[in-house]
Amino acid sequence: MTADVSITGVEHRFNSFIALHRIDLDIKAGEFIVLLGPSGCGKTTLLSIIGGFFTPTKGRVGIGGKDMTHVGPRERPTTTMFQDYALFPHMSLLDNVAFGLRTRGFGKSARREKAKEMLEMVGLADKGNRRPHELSGGQRQRVALARALAVDPDVLLLDEPLGALDLKLRRQMQDELKEIQRRVGTTFVHVTHDQEEAMAIADRIVVMNQGRIEHCGTPEEVYLSPRTPFAADFMGEMNRIDIKAGEGAANSALGPIAVVGGSGTLCLRPENIGLEGDFSLGRARLAQASFLGAHQRCHFRPLGAPDLELVAHLPQRIALRPGDEVELFGSHPVIFPKEAA
Repeated sequence: MTADVSITGVEHRFNSFIALHRIDLDIKAGEFIVLLGPSGCGKTTLLSIIGGFFTPTKGRVGIGGKDMTHVGPRERPTTTMFQDYALFPHMSLLDNVAFGLRTRGFGKSARREKAKEMLEMVGLADKGNRRPHELSGGQRQRVALARALAVDPDVLLLDEPLGALDLKLRRQMQDELKEIQRRVGTTFVHVTHDQEEAMAIADRIVVMNQGRIEHCGTPEEVYLSPRTPFAADFMGEMNRIDIKAGEGAANSALGPIAVVGGSGTLCLRPENIGLEGDFSLGRARLAQASFLGAHQRCHFRPLGAPDLELVAHLPQRIALRPGDEVELFGSHPVIFPKEAA
C-alpha cells in the first residue's frame, strides 16, 4: 500500500519558538523523500507532524487525499521507525515482527505467516526464533524495518534509523533500505543529517534550515545546482570567491575570472578545481595535501591572495609536494548574487 502526502502552509510553535515557518511540500505516492538538515532545523518536527505526534499550529496535512491534520497516530495509515529500534528483548524475532499485527486484531496463524514473509524480505528468514540480543546492529535494524512494514502502512516514517551503525554497515544498509523500498512501493519519509546518506537513498532531498525549506530536488539538482548559499554549503564542501562584475570577466581577489555573472559569490566544489578546466583561477602554492584513496585533498594558497585558501580534489597519482606552484582552473561554477550570498 502507498499514498501521497500533502503538507500545506504548516507552521508549528513550541511556546514562543517557531519550529516551522509555513512549510509547503507535496510527496508523491511511492516516493523516497529525505528530510535533511542540521540539528534544530525542524526536520524531526515535520516528521512528527506527518505521523500525528504533533498537531501543527497552522496548516493542513493530507495523506492519500484525506485530511489528517487532527487525526492521531494510531488512526493514521503511517508507521514510524526510530533510531532506537525498541525491539522487545524477551520476544523472538518472529514475535517482534508480528506484534503490530496482534494489536490490529490479526489471528495467530495470519500473524506468523506475515511475520515470516517480512523476515524473508529482509534476509532473516532462518533467524525467526532468535532473540534481538543475538543479532548484530544491522540485523536488528532489519527486524525493526520488517516490523514497521508488516502492518502495510501507506507511509513509512524513518527518524535517523541508521544513525547508530558504523560507516561500513551504514552504507550497506542504505543500499538495502533503498532496494526494499523499491520492492514494496511504500512512500518513505526519512530524516537524517548525513548528506552522503541522503544522496544515496533519496528520490528527492528536502534541505531544511531554521524551520524553512531551502531546496527540494533530486540529489543531482541539490548538489549540482543548489538554490541557496546554505544548501550549497550543507550539501558538501564549497570554495567561495567574492566577485564583481566586469567587462568580459569578473574581478576577484585572484584577478579577472572568465565567468558570466554579476557581483556576488562564485562557488566551486573541490572536485571542480584542478590543473585544467574552463577558466583560470591563477597560480597557487600547495600548502598541504592528504591522500584519501580515491583522490588527494589539496589546500592551495593563491599567489595573488595568500589569505584565501582553495581546497581541490586532485587525482590520486598527482605528484605534488607542499611548496609546489601550479596554475589552478575551475569548472561548473555556481554563482549567487550579492544579495543572496
